Amino acid sequence: MRKFNITVNGKAYEVDVEEIGGAAPAAISRPAAAPRPAAPTPKAAPKPVAPTPKAAPTPAPAGGNTVTAPMPGTVLDIKVNEGDTVSNGDVLLILEAMKMENEIMAPADGKVVSVNISKGASVNAGDVLIVLG
Repeated sequence: MRKFNITVNGKAYEVDVEEIGGAAPAAISRPAAAPRPAAPTPKAAPKPVAPTPKAAPTPAPAGGNTVTAPMPGTVLDIKVNEGDTVSNGDVLLILEAMKMENEIMAPADGKVVSVNISKGASVNAGDVLIVLG
């Protein structure tokens, strides 16, 4: 084992490197060893939060549409309220997934029967978000 001091972004680290063969190395001149940075103090583990029970989604009326989450994510904004009339392609909500904001649009004309999510809620793929009638 050989020890080296490596500086990354202004912080000095002492590392051990194992040689696995080859010729004997030439003599290396080393600068004085920099002190090791202090180890960060461990943080207290966060307390687990009990999941809040989800309300049962309102079933779609006959001939109605359910708008489901296409991917897991977080609801950033809800653009409609219950009772609103929407047209095909209208933005219903903004879903953040993998640091991208995705507009979830109405699949058809209709009236918003229920909004089954709230702003800031985490959703899984396939969860019912909005029911249109």
